Amino acid sequence: MDKHTIVGVLGAGSMGSGIAQIAATEGHQVVLVDLNNQVLNKSKAKLESILTRLEEKGKLNAAEVIGRIKFSENISDFFECGIVIEAIVENLEVKQHVFEELENIVSDTCILASNTSSLSIASIASACQNPEKVIGIHFFNPAPLMPLVEIIPAVQTSEKTKELSRKLIDDWKKVTVLAKDTPGFIVNRVARPFYGEALRIYEEGIADFATIDWAMTELGGFRMGPFTLMDYIGNDVNYTVTETVFAAFYYDPRYKPSFTQKRHSEAGWYGRKSGRGYYNYAEGVEMPQPTKDEILGKQILDRILMMLINEAVDALFLNIATKEDIDLAMTKGVNYPKGLLAWADEIGLKNVLTKLESMFNEYGEDRYRPSPLLRRMVRDGKKFF
Repeated sequence: MDKHTIVGVLGAGSMGSGIAQIAATEGHQVVLVDLNNQVLNKSKAKLESILTRLEEKGKLNAAEVIGRIKFSENISDFFECGIVIEAIVENLEVKQHVFEELENIVSDTCILASNTSSLSIASIASACQNPEKVIGIHFFNPAPLMPLVEIIPAVQTSEKTKELSRKLIDDWKKVTVLAKDTPGFIVNRVARPFYGEALRIYEEGIADFATIDWAMTELGGFRMGPFTLMDYIGNDVNYTVTETVFAAFYYDPRYKPSFTQKRHSEAGWYGRKSGRGYYNYAEGVEMPQPTKDEILGKQILDRILMMLINEAVDALFLNIATKEDIDLAMTKGVNYPKGLLAWADEIGLKNVLTKLESMFNEYGEDRYRPSPLLRRMVRDGKKFF
């Protein structure tokens, strides 16, 4: 697919608008469709303001880029597109219905892609007569700024669809990784313990939110602590993803949601957007100060990091992606300070295994079980890189 390919984007929320911005900036004609006129107008105004700021920095010609985007309320306007990327509500039935409808509008060669972050691509594709044309193309928010895109072929996706999709996104100067069609793909699967284990540490009364966040940022080098990040994402959104992943993994205890997060979500304490989450964002309220105890901080960091590493190792064990793509996904998709597998090599795989085994023995819970691949590599004296 070249610059002459017309790119369709369905859904003009922040994700859809961001994808439209990328495609138009890269020289494509873009059709951005949303059935809600207000959402469409808001998207246009926001894009105009973003592009004007980029023009002031000498990055592009705003009028040219916005001129390539056709804002429409009619799904039939996708008829000339070579690819349509769907970025609507995370609901399987809705997506299936939309894909069935899209297939009747576009040509036989048009690729239909979903930007879903956790739903099965195979299930979405099953709604189509030509499921080989369906693929997952998962951008991260904000799409124009985040370099990573996960490419997820379903079992039905043809090799040609996979290659054309990946090449197109590579041409947009994005970092692409190939992931197996399993719940959460790479990033949302591997990152679960960053939230889950932090919540567990809090629930056990080991440390408060501010101290856990301090340990992860100051000692671990993570850009945001787990509670600051959940407040930023929104506890309603983050909790729903956790619940979805937990159910999708047949209730594997490793992905078990937390009552603390459920209660915050039920209380309407979603985080920044509602003014209150784990922290209170009301004007004049002072942020709580962490307990800067290095020994405690190191214990917190170790515990969360070991769980993250174990999750990354298990993703490799189950062929979700290559070791290079797993590390790339975590550094480019969620800004981790290091790739988790490379980090494990640095700490020493035997040390990682020892810490996981001691937690597994202490708690007797399956969530702490070390990955068989980790045991094997320690036994054989191997490293990841």
